[in-house]
Amino acid sequence: MNPFWSQVIIQTTLRHKRKLNGQTRYSDFELAKGHREFIIGLKRHVKDFILISAGIFSAAFGFKGFLLTNHFIDGGATGISLLISALTGIELYILILCINIPFIALAYNVIGKQFAIKTALSISGLALCLATVTFPNVTNDNILVAAFGGFFLGAGIGLAIRGGAVIDGTEVLAIFLSRKFGTTIGDIIIVINVLIFSTAAYFLGVEIALYSIITYLAASKTLDFIVEGIEEYIGVTIISSRHEEVRQMVISIMGRGVTVYKGQRGFGKHGEQKEINIVYSVVTRLELSKLNTEIEKIDPNAFVVMSSVKDIKGGMTKRRPLKH
Repeated sequence: MNPFWSQVIIQTTLRHKRKLNGQTRYSDFELAKGHREFIIGLKRHVKDFILISAGIFSAAFGFKGFLLTNHFIDGGATGISLLISALTGIELYILILCINIPFIALAYNVIGKQFAIKTALSISGLALCLATVTFPNVTNDNILVAAFGGFFLGAGIGLAIRGGAVIDGTEVLAIFLSRKFGTTIGDIIIVINVLIFSTAAYFLGVEIALYSIITYLAASKTLDFIVEGIEEYIGVTIISSRHEEVRQMVISIMGRGVTVYKGQRGFGKHGEQKEINIVYSVVTRLELSKLNTEIEKIDPNAFVVMSSVKDIKGGMTKRRPLKH
C-alpha cells in the first residue's frame, strides 16, 4: 500500500487501536481492513454532505420562494423563527441561528457530539443560504404557497435527516422531554405546534394561521415520504404446523428471504406446550395481500402477526432510495 495512504489510514480508522493498546505497527491485513473502513466512512460522509446540502437549498427555497413574502409559518423551530420574523421584521437567517442554539446544545447532551456538530453545520448552512442566495417569489396564491412552501420545507428537513442531521431543533427537544416526562415524542410535538399556531392566530390572524396549518401538514407528509421512503415495510411472523411449506413459498413465490427460529406454542386450560418452527420475513405493504393469499392456500389456520418496520438494511429486500 502507498506509504501516504498507510499514514492516512493509521491516523484515521486505526487511531483507536493506538489509543487502546499503544500499537504502532500494523500488518498488511490490518491496513487493508482499515483502508476498507476508511472508504466506507468516506462514502457515507460524501453522501451525508450531498443530502444535507440538497436539504438546505430545498428548505431555503421553500422559505424565500413561498412562505416569507406571504407571512405563512410552519411548526417547530422554523415556525417560531417565521413568526418572530413576521412580527418584528428581523431577518430570518438571524432567527434561525439564534433559536436553534439551545437545541444544538441539547442535542450534544441528549444524542451525541457528532450529531450536534452536523446539526450546527446544517443550521449554519441554512442561515448562510438564506442570507446570500436569492430565490424568486414563485406565487402569491395562498393555497399554492401553503402547499408548495410546506412541500419544499418538508423535503429539506427530510433530506437533512437522511444525512444524519436536523435543520429544525424541535425534534431534539421532543426527544428530551419524552425521556423526562415519559410521554411520546408525537404528543410533545403536537403540543408545541398548537402553541405556535395559536400564537399565529392571535398576532397574524386566523386566516394566516389556518393556511399555516396547511403548510405544516404538507411539510409533515413530505418529511415522512422522504424519511420513510415510497414503500412501507411490514415484518411478518408466521406460526404454522406446515412451516416448511410456508418457508418455501416465501422464498420461491414471494422472492423474499426468511428467518426460521424455534419456539413453543401454548394454548388450552392447562397451557399445553408444543415446539414449533416460526417463520419470519419482511415484505412491502403492496405485497402483503399476495402473501396472505399464499398463506391461506397452505394453512388457513396459520397464526400471522404483522408489524410495521421503519427501515431495513441488507438481506433480499430491495433498499429504499436515499438509504442512509
